[in-house]
Amino acid sequence: MKLNQTAALLFFVFAFVSCSDFETKEPVAVKVDTPVVNIQPTNSFTPVDISPMDMIYFPIDYPVLKMTQKNIAPPTVRVIYSRPHREGRKIFGELLKYGEPWRLGANEATEIEFFKNVKIQDKSIPAGRYVLYCIPDSTNWVIALNNNTYSWGLKIPDETDVQRFTIPVENLHASTEFFTMFFEETKSGAELVMTWDNVMTRLPIQF
Repeated sequence: MKLNQTAALLFFVFAFVSCSDFETKEPVAVKVDTPVVNIQPTNSFTPVDISPMDMIYFPIDYPVLKMTQKNIAPPTVRVIYSRPHREGRKIFGELLKYGEPWRLGANEATEIEFFKNVKIQDKSIPAGRYVLYCIPDSTNWVIALNNNTYSWGLKIPDETDVQRFTIPVENLHASTEFFTMFFEETKSGAELVMTWDNVMTRLPIQF
C-alpha cells in the first residue's frame, strides 16, 4: 500500500511540475533559414571596396619574374586601375554614355606608367606616369593620356591631355563580368587589352 501511495505522489508532483512549466514558458519561435543576398564582407578598419584595385605589368607578371631572375631589366609599362563589375547592367550606351569620358575603371583615375619612351600609333610618348581614360562609342574608343595624375574620378580639363588615340571596338559573344585590363605581347611591343560586358578594345604600344 505504501509503495502505491509513494508512486502516486511522485506522479502527481511530476505532472504538476510539467504542467506548470508548459503553462509559464513563452512560445519558442521556429528559426527559418533565409537566403543571404548581396551581403558584402565587413572590415573593422576600413570599408571593403566592391571595385578592387588591380595592377598589370609588361612584361607580364614582372614582379614575379623580378623575384626569380637575376639582372632583369626594368618593366616597360604598368597600369593601375579599379575593376567595377557588371551586375546585370547594360554597360556601353546606357551606364556609360557614348561620347562621354570614362575613367577606364572605378574610384581613382586609372594611371599608366611608361618606364621608357614608347610609341602609340606613331606618336612618341615620353617615359612617365599619365592618367589613362577613354571616350567610348559603339564602333571605336578615343583613348587619352592626361597629366592630371593622383586624382579621384575623372574631372580633368581637355588642355591637360598629352595625346589621344582612336581604336576600334570588338563585339564579343560572351560577356565579361568584371572590367579587365591585361597586356598581350606583339612583334612590335604589346597591346593593352580592355574588356567589359561584350566589348573589347586594344591599344597597341610599340617599343
